[in-house]
Amino acid sequence: MTTSPGPIKVSRMVSWMVFLGVAATFVLGACGGADEQDDRAPEEVLASAKTTLDETSGVHIVLSTDKLPPGTSGILNADGIGTHAPAFEGTLKVATSGITADAEVVAVDDVVYAKLPFTTDFTPIDPGDYGAPDPAALMGTEGGLSSLLTAIEGVKEGEPARAGELVLTVYTGIVSGDVVASIIPTASADSDFDATFTLTDDDVLNEAVLTGPFYPGGDDVTYTIKFDEYDTSKNITAP
Repeated sequence: MTTSPGPIKVSRMVSWMVFLGVAATFVLGACGGADEQDDRAPEEVLASAKTTLDETSGVHIVLSTDKLPPGTSGILNADGIGTHAPAFEGTLKVATSGITADAEVVAVDDVVYAKLPFTTDFTPIDPGDYGAPDPAALMGTEGGLSSLLTAIEGVKEGEPARAGELVLTVYTGIVSGDVVASIIPTASADSDFDATFTLTDDDVLNEAVLTGPFYPGGDDVTYTIKFDEYDTSKNITAP
């Protein structure tokens, strides 16, 4: 004679099976999330990063190079807040006539004001005299830094890697000189520039690196451009 399990044993068996089912669902879901990949083409990701940069209210930008070709007048460093007014407020370090000079800068309404060394007041300047761009133009949605993201050709996507709390992916390719020259006017418009973009996993441009003939008659120069403090709000006005 076969004895059926009592109601208490059946209840325990059902509870245990439910528990196993929930646990399995959780584990499988977690594994799927960890292995989930972005199926978008690299160009789509970079276009999304351009939109993010174009739509932010403001961002901290640091543009720098270790050195310029001997005898070259140009920009060594720019560090400040850029907004889509467009406007910029920060500092510039330029090399001109063999001299390196630091200046506080405010760029707004198509005018660049600088407090030059040994002066106490801001005065309008032509940044082209120092081989530098109008820093406010860096934030232009057309012809600004974000334009580099959608101008890249032959783009290759690297493997994601964790850097602290960030997951970063590197994209490499070539950007034509006419695009680069719209940002730094001394760049050779007829040459190609090596480009590397580093993005976070939520399509935010973290860093851009450009290498090429930025200045006539000199060796290639590498500029590194770092971005952080997205969505900064700053009212930049003429001094």
